Amino acid sequence: MTDGKDGNSNENDIAGLPSAADLAALTSTPEKPTDAPDALRRDFPEAAKRALAEAEERRRNAEDAAGKAATEVGGRGGLDPARFGDWEIKGRAIDF
Repeated sequence: MTDGKDGNSNENDIAGLPSAADLAALTSTPEKPTDAPDALRRDFPEAAKRALAEAEERRRNAEDAAGKAATEVGGRGGLDPARFGDWEIKGRAIDF
């Protein structure tokens, strides 16, 4: 903001508030690097470490299972008909 002495004042400036340039300078500073997750786990009790390891293993197993999802044998292809509210088979929309 300017004080108006140099002729560059903005009528929309509100006294006491930082300018957009000031706010940009505040938010453009880099964030502090985070510590490694392993370093944070050292502070936990053994039971918590075991629970975290088990949760990580469950997440890994869930991701593997999601990749191996069973397909329907003899089912129709394409998008889910429930999404559109009707079935489209060979160009004809069939509504139940």
